[in-house]
Amino acid sequence: MAVIGIMSAMHEELAAVLAAMPDEQRVRVAERDFWVGHWHGHDVVAVLSRIGKVAAATTATVLLERFKVDALVFTGAAGGLAPHAQVGDVVVATGLVQHDMDASPLFPQYEVPLYGRARFDTDPALSQALAAAASQVLSDPAQHLGAQAIADFHLLSPRVHQGLIVSGDRFVSTTAESQALQHSLPDALAVEMEGAAVAQVCLDYGVPFAAVRTISDRADDDAHTDFNRFIREVASRYSLAILSQWLMHR
Repeated sequence: MAVIGIMSAMHEELAAVLAAMPDEQRVRVAERDFWVGHWHGHDVVAVLSRIGKVAAATTATVLLERFKVDALVFTGAAGGLAPHAQVGDVVVATGLVQHDMDASPLFPQYEVPLYGRARFDTDPALSQALAAAASQVLSDPAQHLGAQAIADFHLLSPRVHQGLIVSGDRFVSTTAESQALQHSLPDALAVEMEGAAVAQVCLDYGVPFAAVRTISDRADDDAHTDFNRFIREVASRYSLAILSQWLMHR
């Protein structure tokens, strides 16, 4: 049976996943807790990614080397870059780029040296299945979220987007930074701090990878300040519901 790796960016998301796994067992490797169990009849290993590209790449490498996962799914929050990627929407990556990779003039900006590419594509079938699951979940937010959260975060008509996500080792939270990224990477839908590194590791090992991110803010000066509440009451619940929907129909 295939083993599925699930990396969560936030403690709240991981806790929600573990609550759905009735028989998880902790295995500690590289100062990380990996939770081995089952979910909807599938063998699953769940782990907190940690923050930043290097930490997430280490976590992914252990998942692939030690636990031999056959597919890896990353869930978390991200800042919206494209005008239509609004708070409460979900972005399923079709590809990822490290926005802070610049080895010019030896290599073009964003290209990862010795790979001959800047963009690391996700697995099409896996990503499409997760996008379908996300669409099902977002079609009725009230089934998964509290009425107060829906009202406070204006989540009446959340949408699913598919496209480019960019990653870098800095938290983008100003309008100047956001506009600079939109100018240099106009196709980018969202920005976060881990996904492109994990995608690179998965390419190295030939393992299918997908990333699902809930837009928590607009990555600018107007970003809402109650980030922890959003993760707790929106992003973690979306992640749980999307993964559950996907696994039930896998």
